[in-house]
Amino acid sequence: MDSALTAIGLPIALAFIMFGLGLGLTIADFRRVGAHPKAVVIALACQLVLLPAICFGLVVLFDLPPFLGIGMLLLAASPGGTTANLFSHLFRGDVALNISLTAINSVIAIGTLPLITNLAIDYFDKSETVSMPLEEVIKVFVLILVPTAIGMLVRARSESFAVRMDKPVRIASAIILAVLVLAILLGERERVGEYIADVGLVATLFCALSLVIGYVVPRAFGVVERQSIASSFEIGVHNGTLAIFVAENILEVNEIAVPAAVYSLLMFVLAALWGLFISRRVGSTRESVAA
Repeated sequence: MDSALTAIGLPIALAFIMFGLGLGLTIADFRRVGAHPKAVVIALACQLVLLPAICFGLVVLFDLPPFLGIGMLLLAASPGGTTANLFSHLFRGDVALNISLTAINSVIAIGTLPLITNLAIDYFDKSETVSMPLEEVIKVFVLILVPTAIGMLVRARSESFAVRMDKPVRIASAIILAVLVLAILLGERERVGEYIADVGLVATLFCALSLVIGYVVPRAFGVVERQSIASSFEIGVHNGTLAIFVAENILEVNEIAVPAAVYSLLMFVLAALWGLFISRRVGSTRESVAA
């Protein structure tokens, strides 16, 4: 990727997206976790333990090249993205739960993201060429948490402004992600066909499994429908911008960013189709109960 975009554009893009997340957050969102502990614990267990394990299984099963394998696990370790809140809202999920999960998981990821990524680097024996130093990880999460805190402060000072800015910031965030994905794929244009052939099916399966597991597992443990829908999108819609940023600015290997770029293209389509399926299923279930 172009060095100016990597050094300047990516940090600005990530900071802007996290500022947008902060505009929708309040301290009450963190406190709300105590009101729904079961839904939160199950969703976090899926996102932090089950999904990375499934992703690793897919990487091994499809025998991905090392850097693409590392990129998939980096993606799996990334917390939910702000787009998850939008999908949850569109398909009648518990958006408050989404916001709480995103906030908590973004903090927890300070430890889990480097842990899982470094395990992947060690597994593929790439520690001599790729590394994730602790000080760089701290810088990344400062870049995440500070804009989020500023967004929360803006909301606390002027809730009406935060509400007005919600839609334009979400749209701008989606455009920013699209530009990043395009830049990555253009930067690897000579091998993009090969990369999509290698990682496209794995990324599709991972996204689909994430969405389904995020819904089915909470429902199996008695979590209500709206919270299960929220969990599904929170687990199935990862923060691709963060994964791209880490790949480009810390690991400094463009190939590692490719899975997040490919996943980000597929994610919107798969999440929308899944949302439509869930909506129809819930609607038909309610009609049956009413009858």
